[in-house]
Parts: sequence; structure tokens; C-alpha cells
Amino acid sequence: MKYALVHEWLTPKATGGSELVVQEILSHVTADLYALIDFESTNPQSYLYGRSIGTTFLQGFPRAEQGVQKYLPILPLAIEQLDLGEYDVILSSSHAVAKGVLTAPHQIHICYCHTPMRYAWDLTFDYLNNSSMGRGLPGILTRYLLHQLRQWDVVSANRVDYFLANSHHTARRIWRCYRREADVVYPPVNLERFTYREKKDDFFLTVCRLVSYKQVKLIVQAFNQLRLPLVVIGDGPDLLLLQELAQPNVQILGAQPNAVVEDYMARAKAFVYGACEDFGIALVEAQACGTPVIAFGRGGALETVVDYQKNPQTATGLWFDQQTVPSLVQAVETFSNLSHQISAENCFLQANRFSSRMFQTSYLAFLEKYCHQVPHRT
Repeated sequence: MKYALVHEWLTPKATGGSELVVQEILSHVTADLYALIDFESTNPQSYLYGRSIGTTFLQGFPRAEQGVQKYLPILPLAIEQLDLGEYDVILSSSHAVAKGVLTAPHQIHICYCHTPMRYAWDLTFDYLNNSSMGRGLPGILTRYLLHQLRQWDVVSANRVDYFLANSHHTARRIWRCYRREADVVYPPVNLERFTYREKKDDFFLTVCRLVSYKQVKLIVQAFNQLRLPLVVIGDGPDLLLLQELAQPNVQILGAQPNAVVEDYMARAKAFVYGACEDFGIALVEAQACGTPVIAFGRGGALETVVDYQKNPQTATGLWFDQQTVPSLVQAVETFSNLSHQISAENCFLQANRFSSRMFQTSYLAFLEKYCHQVPHRT
């Protein structure tokens, strides 16, 4: 059997959880790789350097390397131009349009879905409210395009034979958007990157892209009020806003090398996260360091963080109920009073539930079940 793996885009800036899934799949399965655009096969620092990767007409578009999201209305058209007729099994790693490739009746299509397309579903109003394209006459056109995108997204879901979801939260969203069942296979987290440390320093930490839905502004406002030390690591369009908002107790460090992030993760008193994530790899990475997590109690955090209020014996952190400053302030104050009761060992053990080996076992077992053969790498 011949396998193809389809991902959205491959660029040096795309290094998140979905790209880790692609890397992990390719380390265990022999498959040809396809994407809308590819700038990694020419990147000497990439594990894909020198690899032959199939792409679409977007490869030659202006500033494609900086992100093809700017061409959102034609992404469905582009992904449908990939000719995968020679393959027996299509594997897709999809958070936007990768699942929309055209397949034939004799082919099996297995989609690992990181999230139904956020632009079209959960983040529609966030996008419209924070973009000049969401207001006035351009806003009407944008709303129409998003409407069309939702329709294509539902239709293209019917091209998938089997869905895998990165969490039970995502599986529920797949059902809500597509009315399709999905098996859950938690994504691989590279736990070996991080150093376990029991003794912590006296600061809180958050690490993420600085975009509105990550709720970093909420975290900064809460710590301005708490007057407790907070370190913010990440880059994005909200960077200047956060720098202006931060009081002296809040450090906005911007983007940092991996080694710096790993050091702060290991030393932090707690990792704070305000977004509703489908999974949330950063929450697991923090726990791998033995660092407790204070997270918004919705989405993937309900599966990756053990709340002290629910299970004090195995707790790895706290959930807060609402994305508001008072709710987060209360959670941090509660954590400060009981942090000595949340052990670093519990955090470490919880993180190991999401190791690369666990992903490998679950994912390959699924391929064995539905494809009856897995082309293991030699």
C-alpha cells in the first residue's frame, strides 16, 4: 500500500503542535508529503531539508512564505489541485483545509484533525471584531466569504473516511460542525526537551502567540492587580499593546529561543493560560517540568490538567471558570495558598500520559485497524 501525508503549510514559522504531529507520523510511517506551500525542504535547519514535497500553485504567490492565511478564500481551491490518485491511503493532518483533498472510492482517507477550521467556526466573531476587514462594506464581503468557507468545510468533511481528534473536546467540535464521530489520539509532546525541577522560583509564566484569543491581555491585567511577578514569552500582533499595559511586576520578553523558554518553564512557580485550546501542548510541557498549571477550565485543559478542587490527591493545578480578571485573580490567590499541596511529581506523571510513544502506539494501532497494514520506516 502506498501512503501520502497532507498538511496545510510547511514554513520555518510554522512550528506548533500540528507540525510536531507531522514529524512524528513521518518518523514511523513511509509516506510522500504534500502541502499548500513548502519552504522547509530548502531550510537547512529543518528535518525536512532536501525532501521532495508536493505543493500547490500557492507556492509561487507573493509573500507566501510569511503565511498563506492571507489567501484564505482560495485555500479550498488550492488543496483540491493536489493529484493523489496514485496512493492507496491518504493521511491528512488538518487544522484548516488539508482534509479537503480529493480522493477516489478505492482510497482510504484518515484525517488527524487538530481543530475544525477556526477562522470559519469558533473564531469568526473574534476575527471580525479585531480586523478592519470585519467592518463596513468589507465586513459584509468577509462575512459572505466565511459563510462560503463553512459550507465547503462541511462538504469536504464527507471526503474523510475516519476522523482522529487530538482531544475529546475536539471530537465534540467535529461532531458539532460535521456530524462525524472521531476517535481520540492525543498528540505527541516532546517531553525530553524539558528539565524536571522540584524547587521553583517566585514568578508566574505564560508562553504563547500574542493574539487576542489567547487572552494574554486578561492575564496581564490580572497580574497588574495582583502585583505578583509574571513573565510573558511570545510574539504576535498584541506585543506592543501588552508592553504598554504591563506594570513593573510584569515582564514582556517577546519571542525567545527554545533554551530560554525551557529554562523559564522549569523555574516558574506556575504556568498560567487563559485560552480555550483544543488540546494545549504548552500546558503539558509545563507539567513535564514539574510546574503546576492555572488554566481556563474549558477545552483541552480539562483533559490535560488535574484540578485541585476535583482531585486534590493527584492535582497538577487549578482551573478558573470564566475568562475574566476577577475569576483569574481568585484562582491565583487560591493557588498561592495551596501550591505546597500540588506536587511536582504529580505534574511530571501527568505529562507522561501525552508522550510521543503514547501517540505512536495509538496512531499506528489505528492504521493497523483500518488499513490492515502499516508501512513502517526502516
